[in-house]
Order: sequence, then C-alpha cells, then structure tokens
Amino acid sequence: MSDYEPMIQQETQQRIAVYPGTFDPITMGHLDIIKRALNVFDRVIVVVAQNPGKQSLFSLEERKEMIQQSFSAEETRVEVDEVSGLLVNYAYRRGAKAIIRGLRAISDFDYEFQLALMNRRIEREVETVFLMTGFRWIFISSSVIKEVASHGGDVSGLVPDHVCERLRKRFMLGC
Repeated sequence: MSDYEPMIQQETQQRIAVYPGTFDPITMGHLDIIKRALNVFDRVIVVVAQNPGKQSLFSLEERKEMIQQSFSAEETRVEVDEVSGLLVNYAYRRGAKAIIRGLRAISDFDYEFQLALMNRRIEREVETVFLMTGFRWIFISSSVIKEVASHGGDVSGLVPDHVCERLRKRFMLGC
C-alpha cells in the first residue's frame, strides 16, 4: 500500500464532543461554534454549567430551554444537558472524545490553555478542541448582550429571536 493511498476506516462509534458554557444567554457566537463543531463531530452535547461564582440572569432551566429552542426538532445531533462538578469527568462518562472551547481573542487562550492541560492530566482520553469564533461574532459575549439589553439597546441579530424576546421581557424593554 502506498503512503499516498487513502486509508478507509470503519468507524462504528460516534464522534461526540461536549461544548460547555453558562449560556446566559446563548448568542449567535455560541450557535456559530456549535454548527461548526457539527462539521467535525457526529454529535455535540451542549452542557450548561452551573457556576456558583456567577449571578445568572436566567435560571438553569431557562438557559437549557433557550438552547433547545435554537435548534429544530429535526436536529437530533445536538443534545442539551447540565453539569456540575468536573466537566472532563462528565465528558468521559458520556463517551465524548473532545471538549469544544470557543476563542474570541488571544486573551482567552491563556486561561483556556491552562484548563485544557489540567483536563488532559485528569483524563487523557478527552481532547480539547479550540474553535475560533467567526469574525462576525467576535465582539459579542453573553455579558455584553445582557449589559446592552439592560440599558434598552438593540441586540436583535446577535441572539436568536426567542432569546431577544426573553431579554425584552426580563428587562421590559424593546429588542
């Protein structure tokens, strides 16, 4: 067999990735990462993390619901779940081979790199895959969205319509 002949692999196991975040709320940048991860993985489990250090605008259940509403019923390759505790242990238990991390700027990399190394030390079977946020969404974050919406700013087009509506109701403002 030549070095240049393609190798055919019989893969019977799904390639599963976990994409964690607080998603308070989910943004178009998050959705961009999920959709691009689906180009690489068979399934993506979007995991809503409980972060006791952060005061969330939306409850855990509301955040999970908003993520689920962002995908049609036909999109069976995206699952939404929640996690408390070590994410890498959750990923391993679920059979995931990778944890997806989105990067917006070089400043994100230092922290994410440290997390990736620690996760690798804890569970060698789970890789960390970094995906750059699309240029179109590089400036947005859930924190920025909440700040703008809380002051009556227009965040339409930066979050899904159903999220914009929830922000409008939460802040009693227009979207």
